[in-house]
Amino acid sequence: MTYTSPSNMAGVEGDVSDPASLDPESLGFMCGIEVHQQLATGKLHSRQLGELYDVTIDSLPDTWPKIPRRLRAASGEGGVVDVAARFESKRNRSFVYCQSPNSGLIELDEQPPLPHDENAVDIALTVSAMMDCKPVMLLQAMRKTVVDGSNTSGFQRTTLIATDGVLKTEGGDVGIDVLCLEEDSARKLDAQQSSQGEVVTWNLDRLGIPLIEIATAPDITTPDHAQQTALALGRVLRDTRRVRRGLGSIRQDLNVSLMCGDRVEIKGCQDLSWIPKIIRLEMARQLHFFRLTNQLRTQFSLPLLSTDRRISDENISAQVRDLLPLSTVDVSACFTDCTSKMVVDGLSADKVMLALPLPGFAGHIGCKELDNDGAQMPRLGRELAGAAKTAGVAGIFHSDELPAYGITQAEVDVVRSTLKGVDAFVLCLAVDWQAELALEGVCMRARIAFERIPQEVRQVVIRKGAPEDGTTTPMRPLPGGARMYPETDISPLPLDSSHWQDIASNLPPSQEQRLNRLNGCEISSDQANQLLARELDDHFFAHANDLPPKAWASTLLEHNADVGLMALVIAAMEQGHVTREGIGKLLDSLKGEVPSMSEIIARSEQLGLVPADTNDLKEIVDKVVAERLDFIKERGLGAIGPLMGVVMGECGGAADGREVSALLKAAIERFS
Repeated sequence: MTYTSPSNMAGVEGDVSDPASLDPESLGFMCGIEVHQQLATGKLHSRQLGELYDVTIDSLPDTWPKIPRRLRAASGEGGVVDVAARFESKRNRSFVYCQSPNSGLIELDEQPPLPHDENAVDIALTVSAMMDCKPVMLLQAMRKTVVDGSNTSGFQRTTLIATDGVLKTEGGDVGIDVLCLEEDSARKLDAQQSSQGEVVTWNLDRLGIPLIEIATAPDITTPDHAQQTALALGRVLRDTRRVRRGLGSIRQDLNVSLMCGDRVEIKGCQDLSWIPKIIRLEMARQLHFFRLTNQLRTQFSLPLLSTDRRISDENISAQVRDLLPLSTVDVSACFTDCTSKMVVDGLSADKVMLALPLPGFAGHIGCKELDNDGAQMPRLGRELAGAAKTAGVAGIFHSDELPAYGITQAEVDVVRSTLKGVDAFVLCLAVDWQAELALEGVCMRARIAFERIPQEVRQVVIRKGAPEDGTTTPMRPLPGGARMYPETDISPLPLDSSHWQDIASNLPPSQEQRLNRLNGCEISSDQANQLLARELDDHFFAHANDLPPKAWASTLLEHNADVGLMALVIAAMEQGHVTREGIGKLLDSLKGEVPSMSEIIARSEQLGLVPADTNDLKEIVDKVVAERLDFIKERGLGAIGPLMGVVMGECGGAADGREVSALLKAAIERFS
């Protein structure tokens, strides 16, 4: 189908097959970031340990209690049920909660929460001060409705800490709208379909771990600037040295919109290098669906949608409902002779094939195409499938892509005849109630194709732990203000001005300050950068005045052991009680112990790690050199490396490498 852009399309130029070429400024691009960072403290409102357990649904300990639950949406403070909560409650899901050793009655929502963890509050205040935020002088915990099962109570506790800050980035200043302290959610272990709906299993180990949530203003100007902002936020948080590190400890959400589109929140942006591509693909998606809307409106003689979302558009919802009524048809009989294994297995398992007519949508649903960079281009079919999947079904079939998946043209023709010749339709194979719910979602999303894109939460498509191509799928409607109401079980926490001043006047050093301090020590620049990157510089300075800097830095970087124990072992080496090469073996043998210096010396002697006597070592070196004079005449000082191993073997490992090297050099020069 050819399409000519209507006159009101000025200002929305761009090739959606080449997202990298889209111009953010001309398209009215707006973007903000929300960062959620776990803190290295106990849980926020229960005093349980903030531990995570390395378990899967298959390795779940039998001793962990398992509690089945259902959740239902409650109205917010204004008496309104939030749109996202209402959506979740329609999905007919049930939940099983696995009680980890660090979860108790509070995590199970069977005991009132305790007041805020003091350490968590102080960390949140510290981060606020680092970005010049204005603190809230009375901290009031709020309940944020969450009925997707990730919280046993049906809400997440969130406390506003500060507002109105600023973050310095390479691409310019970005405002900080709010900084909150909230509970992390439970971790999903499994999801299984049943005839009554989806059953989701959750691990409660993460539930209640404190999170700092930072939401920026929409001051981000380009996709690359978004990545710079995420990196800058991460640096500020890490500078506290009081946040968790590792996969999953920090999560970034992107809020993206074009002037012709609307605000969309994108979750799952774990790898910061993907942020620019994810945003560009969302720009292409919003641009594509604005154009599709006006194609449909033109085809059905409806007023065109404005390129400016601030302009109120004529309400055409009633007309669209008449064009696309929610009218499903059971077409299972059309597939009695179908040979598709998927269809045969489904119908034999008492599932039904329901059809939803979409008159006028032929050619608009779309088939899979790739853009210039290999990512899937936006198409309505993916959005319809995403809407259906929220009901728990595996997917849908639609007329633009059929025949396919074992469904033949003959069966397509029979379905179209049953639907009285309609040009487009969607099929769903599932148990009857689930197929009805899925096609209701499809119908609602098809109607939205005549409107501006919906404000919604989307997630990055992940395959094997990494983004598949940067595209996203819908999760749920964007939450509204009705989801938040006061937490009556926790008293408001006053913030004393002297407490705030104490926090603000004792901020942690920045990365630049830490690196400058390290560069003033007698260590290599590589050691300095590694100590900083691995957050070992404070440990280094704790013993820098008592130990040789390079040896101490190397030990911290090369070994994973108790810092105090490593310091004692290095001191023993300096006193001549252990060889440099024996440090690792000695540390391994002392793992889990708290030895004195005399015990360390005794263990080194027991393991044969005491350096050889200098005179004995010199004799061994002279002997090795004398036996290999021809090799030395051929290699000269280049023979030192190969002969090091020979000497060390003769000494049984009880020799210092630097001393052996020095003696070999002197001996070779003497013999030559």
